[in-house]
Amino acid sequence: MSRIPAPALEHLPVASQTLLASVVSQFGTVPNVFRIIANSPAALEAFVGCYSALGKCGLDRLTRERIALAVAEANGSDYCLSLQTFRVRQAAILDDIEITANRSGASNDITADAAVRFAARLARERGRVGDADFETMRRAGYADADIVEVIATVAINVFANIVNIALQTDIDFPRIAARRTG
Repeated sequence: MSRIPAPALEHLPVASQTLLASVVSQFGTVPNVFRIIANSPAALEAFVGCYSALGKCGLDRLTRERIALAVAEANGSDYCLSLQTFRVRQAAILDDIEITANRSGASNDITADAAVRFAARLARERGRVGDADFETMRRAGYADADIVEVIATVAINVFANIVNIALQTDIDFPRIAARRTG
């Protein structure tokens, strides 16, 4: 059971209800994570705003989706893995082979592979990556702006992971469990 309940939409602050309109258009519903964050209109505005801004970045959508899977796995967020897997399967944009690769911190797409590996390392090492990691990104064709956008994508996904892990958000999608190691 969630440590903070996911309130019914009508019980959320009015400012949050307005922000959730875009979530409904994207998901057809309001997932529990958004309803929990919506307890704070400011936190919801930051969360939705960051995702919206990253939707306009130069990093393509599929790479951002792959990164979300890699980061959720790296952080052990069952909720985010469940939501993200449901989303990419529902939209038929990533197949199970690619999802498995992404969860392992890689990609079968040669260009995306560098970004996903970089993102997974960022998540696992809490940002402490080396010069070689940046060099690998540049050799794969990623510009400085792209590298910053990968870091931003990791950061917003880490926020979502931490919210869901800390609050033990009730999973409202088919459950996907993170692999537990060590």
